[in-house]
Amino acid sequence: MQLQHFFAVLVLLSFSATIPQLNAQSSQSEVIVVDAKASSHPFPHFWEGMFGSGRAILSLRDSYRSDLRAVKQITGFRYIRFHAILDDEVGVYSEDAQGKPVYNFSYVDQIYDGLLANGIRPFVELSFMPNQLAASQSLQAFWYHPNVAPPKDWSRWDGLITAFAQHLLDRYGIDEVSQWYFEVWNEPNLDFWAGQPKQPTYWDLYDRAAIALKKVNPKLRVGGPATAQAAWVDAFIRHCVEKHIPVDFASTHVYANDTARDVFGTQENIPRDQMVCRAVEKVHTQIKSSSLPNLPLIWSEFNASYKNEPDVTDSIYMGPWMAGIIRQCDGLVDRMSYWTFSDVFEEQGVVKTLFYGGYGLIAEDDIPKPAFNAFKLFHQLGDIRIQLDSNSALLTRRQDGTLILALWNYAPPEQPGAEKTFTVRLKNTNIQDATISRVDASHGDVHRTYDEMGDPQYPNQKQIQQLQKAAELPAPETIRIDQDEFVVRLPTYGLAVIELK
Repeated sequence: MQLQHFFAVLVLLSFSATIPQLNAQSSQSEVIVVDAKASSHPFPHFWEGMFGSGRAILSLRDSYRSDLRAVKQITGFRYIRFHAILDDEVGVYSEDAQGKPVYNFSYVDQIYDGLLANGIRPFVELSFMPNQLAASQSLQAFWYHPNVAPPKDWSRWDGLITAFAQHLLDRYGIDEVSQWYFEVWNEPNLDFWAGQPKQPTYWDLYDRAAIALKKVNPKLRVGGPATAQAAWVDAFIRHCVEKHIPVDFASTHVYANDTARDVFGTQENIPRDQMVCRAVEKVHTQIKSSSLPNLPLIWSEFNASYKNEPDVTDSIYMGPWMAGIIRQCDGLVDRMSYWTFSDVFEEQGVVKTLFYGGYGLIAEDDIPKPAFNAFKLFHQLGDIRIQLDSNSALLTRRQDGTLILALWNYAPPEQPGAEKTFTVRLKNTNIQDATISRVDASHGDVHRTYDEMGDPQYPNQKQIQQLQKAAELPAPETIRIDQDEFVVRLPTYGLAVIELK
């Protein structure tokens, strides 16, 4: 009997110990104090002015341009970056029977004309090496196998960049092209560059391209090193300063599931919601400590994952994750380019199903993902940020004085959290109404409808229309504010953007 009593007490104690944890999972709460007279600063929309996409030739597709227009309609989209404008499938470079360079800008013109017609300027990534110019057949693993070798003749690389830039000026004029950016190559610290040793040979590639561009016209903007994992920027700046090489901006990349070892050389376990802006802060600090402290920083690739993870990039997770990026990276970067605006994308091959963890805001068949709707809500934020003491909220003001408050309930993708209750208290305002727009599993998320259809691999036209309808954001709700306080409840991974009037 004593032994039975011992085990009964042990079970009771074990159960009791779990009660706080269960209660913690069942509810969370936070008080948000919105003070209209709190300190503030300018808040340019650095996260939505530029997007990435797949390789250049895809931009000739109607589906690509349709998605481009859809994203531009809901954001401040002004620049686009893609790979492989010099790739053989664009047809820019070949050699005649005598080995003399032959240039053909027909597809280049169609590509850039299409962008400009839709109000988007190129962020020109000068890549990859034309096969007949390459020193070897060093083919990268992407489905279209770009050649990542150095040139067989450096003078011909100079000539290609010169001819390319001069053609752009002849067609579009310096007033237009001086507003573009020219970035030399893509991620030369990884397998996108076969030069050995990697860094010195990339310096050669960059130097010659930068000098060639500036000889065509000194107003052309050029930069790099376009590295993965926030690498090489400090060394790149030192190189340019010491060798008197032109540089107008620094660019680099990071993904939220990159490792601390690769980005910082440490053994830390950096959470997915902190990695990107910690890397941005690292590079920002390097620039401020350099001989070019005012050099603009353009983060020309980032996302929550560099893998294909449907539970991440296709899901409602992206709303709170992206809200955190906006909050943390404010003031550290000039532009950030979300990778990518669309799943018209073939680096891993032809798309096989709608929701495979693609990087885009829009899935195949013009079906918006929750990330698309999150960007749509973030566009509502004002251009002044007001101080707010919270890791789950962002307060801004528009030029007309309207306050816009963003709230989110973040949890890691592998560990959903509990519902969270926000009590919003207003100070120094006479606000009467709150209009609340949401993205969560019940608002702007197509997945429930898709699941009810049985997850068809190839939806028919009727199903596509149903999915497009299901992906739309519902109308916002408006609530009356009583005694300068109101409550907002968000499910796990929920995002709300609230207009206060």
